[in-house]
Amino acid sequence: SMPFLLCLKKKKTPVPLGRSIFQKHTPPIQQNYQALLESCLKNKCLFTDDTFPAHISSIGTGALLKKLPRNLHWKRPHALHKSPVFYAAHRKQPDLCQGLVENCWFLAALEALTFHQDILAAVVPQNQSFERKYAGIFHFRFWHFGEWIDVVVDDLLPVTEAGELLFVSSVYKNVFWGALLEKAYAKLYGSYEDLQIGQVSEALVDFTGGVNTRIKLAEAPPDLWDILTRATYSRSLMGCQTHLGTTKVLKNGLVAGHAYTVTGIRKVTCQDGPENLVRLRNPWGKIEWKGDWSDSSYKWELLSPKEKILLRKKKDDGEFWMSLRDFKIHFVDLVICKLTPDLMSQEDGKKWMYSLKSGRWVKGSTAGGSLGFYNGNFWMNPQYWLNVLPVEDSKKSPSTCSVVISLMQKHSTKHRNRAPHLFIGFSLYKNTLLLPFFPEQYQESNRKLPPGFFTRHQPVNKHQVFLDEREVTHDFHLEPCVYIIVPSTLEPQQESEFILRVFSRKHEIVDRYEGKIWEDFFTKHFEQEKKNQKLKFSSISQNPEINAVQLQRILNNISWRNFQSFHLNFSLDSCQGILALLDLNATGTLSIQEFRVLWKRLLFYLEVFQKRDTKRSGKLDLVELHAAVQETGISLSNEVCNLMAIRYGDPELQISFESFVCFMLRVEIMGEAFRNLTQDGKGIYLRESE
Repeated sequence: SMPFLLCLKKKKTPVPLGRSIFQKHTPPIQQNYQALLESCLKNKCLFTDDTFPAHISSIGTGALLKKLPRNLHWKRPHALHKSPVFYAAHRKQPDLCQGLVENCWFLAALEALTFHQDILAAVVPQNQSFERKYAGIFHFRFWHFGEWIDVVVDDLLPVTEAGELLFVSSVYKNVFWGALLEKAYAKLYGSYEDLQIGQVSEALVDFTGGVNTRIKLAEAPPDLWDILTRATYSRSLMGCQTHLGTTKVLKNGLVAGHAYTVTGIRKVTCQDGPENLVRLRNPWGKIEWKGDWSDSSYKWELLSPKEKILLRKKKDDGEFWMSLRDFKIHFVDLVICKLTPDLMSQEDGKKWMYSLKSGRWVKGSTAGGSLGFYNGNFWMNPQYWLNVLPVEDSKKSPSTCSVVISLMQKHSTKHRNRAPHLFIGFSLYKNTLLLPFFPEQYQESNRKLPPGFFTRHQPVNKHQVFLDEREVTHDFHLEPCVYIIVPSTLEPQQESEFILRVFSRKHEIVDRYEGKIWEDFFTKHFEQEKKNQKLKFSSISQNPEINAVQLQRILNNISWRNFQSFHLNFSLDSCQGILALLDLNATGTLSIQEFRVLWKRLLFYLEVFQKRDTKRSGKLDLVELHAAVQETGISLSNEVCNLMAIRYGDPELQISFESFVCFMLRVEIMGEAFRNLTQDGKGIYLRESE
């Protein structure tokens, strides 16, 4: 998927080479937990993870190193306790404590997770232990930019000379699931230091794949207590944050700029009337609120003895009660993460649809920036057409439908905190032109709404908010109709990948290259091949495949409405080369999915090629080739570029569009292969078959 963004796990089959070749975001290393476990058990050895070694490099390179003790050791739980336990399911109280890493945001979300054993079991597979089938290897699952991935770690943990864990630990010294999960999360994001700064909302999504609602408590809705009640009794996780301050621990016992978990709510009956209470926990496992309804508050004397005994805990364990009124004063925002977004609508308990689109902002192509910059390039941003449909199961059809739209940017480096977030956001427009949702002609699908549309029409969300956060989410109440979502960065020419998620009771969504138009296009061309070749499939749904000859015929017969007088001339040799690169299951043919990958790349390469072919000769010289490769976001040395020109160019080293396609596909797929096979980012060791 080509578009870019806006700004102010069941056992997963490994991704074959080429399936994700177009992402600049560095995907995490995938390791097979079961195979590694069985290999260790067979060889009677304990697992050591070379991809995240027991070394200072896994901790980080910056400020965190200054906090470390002089004699740091890496030890396995069996060396730290005589009877280590992975997870103690019978303990209902939160029992994790933050260590030297300032990752209260991560821990506050993790504590919230422990209240939902079924959701927790998806992140922390429960059939792991330090006894049965123990081999020093553990695994955890996280939702990572649209997919659940499995992260494998060894159980070597950083400790002091006295054997105290440096980072997350449990109140119960023999419980180690929290420390191991933190290690897996640190591996996912590059290092322990990459967990230093973050927001509860990010970790909540990583643990659930859910959707966040953020409530600014200074402007809390009048029905805040009802929202909290619904969240508590549904599949929701809640976290919150205090105001920033110069003093770390305030006189009232709260920690400034700190994340807390919402662990419960209770309406109590005092002598002078009812009071709404919120229960919170400090991830430090100590230091509590000292005001009304704190452990030592006189307010407890206003309750019946039974209620007081039931609710009050006189322990400095980081957990405390406070009134809803005080909660709204002392905390900045409340984040509620729900597995389905029906919390904020009156359609609670009904079935919701969920769609995910991947996209990308590319300089000179789809990185148009926001309307606020008046740069005339806003229309270049990716455009997604959303058809909001009325729901048939409503007794009386509502005039508006609840729709939640979420935009998430991907970090481009392996290390989460090395590159700052861009300011991103999105605009939503009503389709006042009454254009069909699925254009009749396939070629029309490559045409975006023109610049004039955006100067003449106001977006539905007139006050777009651009945030320098990973994710921007908005709730809408929309009439059933077709809308256009335009994600963008705040400033033009800023590059990133993104995912766009839409939740509603019923909708359809396409970008300008996808949807039913795809099926129309494929049906037309594949049906034609069926007539030509008398192939054995009867309909598009039976997964037809095409060979190199058919690929050549389809590619060379495409008419390019947007690029008049542009005709492709792929040789059979080129098509065989493309097929060898993209035929991921080695059938000698391309499936629709594989062809779809090729087609999206063709559109992108054509855009880049035409831009760099300044002389309009239909060929690129060496200088233009270098510029074109750079434009695609790939870094190639002059030497490699020259070699590729010798391999793919004509005798004058001129590269045609067809050669450019073969050249770029090879470069991208080989780059993907290298990233999949390298252990250290510098080199690879290959077996003969590889």
